[in-house]
Amino acid sequence: MRWNLMAGMLAAAGMAACGQGETAGRAGADAPAADPVPVAAAAPAATDAPDAVAPVEAPSMLGHAYRRLAGEETVKLREAYGGQVLLVVNTASKCGYTPQYEALEALHARLAPRGFSLLGFPSNDFMGQEPGTEEEIREFCTLTYGVKFPMFEKVQVRGGEATPLYADLAKATGEAPGWNFHKYLIDRNGRVVASFGSRTTPDDPKLVAEIEKLLAAPAPEAPAGKS
Repeated sequence: MRWNLMAGMLAAAGMAACGQGETAGRAGADAPAADPVPVAAAAPAATDAPDAVAPVEAPSMLGHAYRRLAGEETVKLREAYGGQVLLVVNTASKCGYTPQYEALEALHARLAPRGFSLLGFPSNDFMGQEPGTEEEIREFCTLTYGVKFPMFEKVQVRGGEATPLYADLAKATGEAPGWNFHKYLIDRNGRVVASFGSRTTPDDPKLVAEIEKLLAAPAPEAPAGKS
């Protein structure tokens, strides 16, 4: 009960903060292009098409390694998730979109047996909406939303200090995250094929259809000498 009440309070506070960010974005529409685009401009309605689609020749995004959230194990993405369909999401605990955690976990649980995985990367890039330690983030996600999908170390996802994975994703799609809970879809070959804004919910029919299409494709054959 205590955690449910806290989740409601955090979501309400986060929604207000997200609204402030959107208002600031509208007021700064004529600002220099160097500033990140806020969610009001970057995130489409849930029924919109993907924000950006990467070219078919886009390179693999999986040549990186990240530490598990609040852990010591470092995971090589290609070794752990090669051949799977992936949805990469930058998360935050105090945003109006934070309740998407529940639908993200449901999506992961439903499709994981078919070769799908959801990868979460906490980030404090947007109005300080992920200020906690990794231990606090893990506790919040687990106790409030029952998150079991893979979560990784806290990173930066935009600008010159963006972590290498997100720098590659932005380069391949032409679109960096405009807010928390931006979603990049990666195919079985490790190539990013679509980018969805924060307002696209995890159960959005178009997003799910894109995932289903990629899951229907055969997994790539393992190189000779590897199982």
